[in-house]
Amino acid sequence: MKLLAVIPYIPAPTWGGGARSFYVLEALASKYPVSLIALSRGEKSQGAVSCGPLLERLQSVNLVASPASHWRRWRQALHVVRGESSAIADRCPPGLQDALDRALATDAYQAVYVDGALTAAGLRLPASLPLLILQHNLEHELLYRTYLTERSWLRRWYNGREYRLVKPRELACCQRAAAVLVASERERQLLQELLPQARVGVVPNGVDLSFFAPPSTDEEEGQRIVFTGSLDYYPNEQAVLGFARQCWPLIRERMPAVEWWIVGRNPPRSVQRLARLPGVTVTGTVPDVRPYLARASVVVVPLRIGSGTRLKILEALAMKRAVVSTTLGAEGLAVASGRHLLLADTPDDFVRAVLLLLEDARRRQALAEAGRRLVEQAYSWERCQERLATLLAEEELLERRPLFRSSLL
Repeated sequence: MKLLAVIPYIPAPTWGGGARSFYVLEALASKYPVSLIALSRGEKSQGAVSCGPLLERLQSVNLVASPASHWRRWRQALHVVRGESSAIADRCPPGLQDALDRALATDAYQAVYVDGALTAAGLRLPASLPLLILQHNLEHELLYRTYLTERSWLRRWYNGREYRLVKPRELACCQRAAAVLVASERERQLLQELLPQARVGVVPNGVDLSFFAPPSTDEEEGQRIVFTGSLDYYPNEQAVLGFARQCWPLIRERMPAVEWWIVGRNPPRSVQRLARLPGVTVTGTVPDVRPYLARASVVVVPLRIGSGTRLKILEALAMKRAVVSTTLGAEGLAVASGRHLLLADTPDDFVRAVLLLLEDARRRQALAEAGRRLVEQAYSWERCQERLATLLAEEELLERRPLFRSSLL
């Protein structure tokens, strides 16, 4: 059974959504012959090094150049004029469709696996081929939450517009798909309520427990707060800016020696400027986040916008770091506040939670131990891949049977 995989970036185990894509693709490649078409997005193409062994196991790999990021605003304006969704168009430049057409014309595939419903929405896919979609989150939910929290009238208008364009396209693709894989039971229920006839399964996010292992010795350095995440991702940018504005001055006032390290690739100027604040370091892109997590006293996840589940929390828990998150930041994960981490949703509560952990090493240690046990039990990538294998088997996607049922539409 031959699969054609289409992913709007190079999957890699070293960053956010790329890790989810990597491990799902690895699981599929262990069962079926898989060919890959992926967008190469500048510096993200460096991920090809870390996923080299996986790429070598695939039947073929076709990397398609993505449009230059510095023209993004111009493309968004053009999409507005054309009445198109930028979220969909950016995932599907013309070269991606051309590569897909050539692959389908030159080889016989039994199904197409697409990373993200919005990628599928922007492609012309043959109705005769069953479609498997991997969701990282519900894109229309992310856009709607951004719309609700935006202060800028222009951004609010733009995200409201994107939400109205994206939601019907995303749902139509999920309805058309033979199977949709989401990251949490919460998202499965939401999607199933909207699409009662769709076939939706849960493949959680996970963490590489041997890679994100607890430090062999105590490497905490003084009082250090750490945030990790891709800073070219708008929810992360807004989380950092909100924490800097509402929480950091109060924490710094209480503990003048405390440091805050902002670790993540491609910080925009708004985040780079935070390095001017006393005690704040903005690292920019780093080859490995583990040394920064190892030295953290507290890892903060002050997200106000989001969908799906946060790999940054699983990575911190795997390394036995104490975490303070908003409820939304920990959404979809089987965590309990006070047992695995602390949850706080107002700036004052968030500050109190951070200070509590900075001042109480025993409390930090108790959370760290419980957090590590949780990811070992439920969130290793091996367990997540086993869950995918179980879903494939339950849906009769085995060697001697049709790979997928026909489209539901």
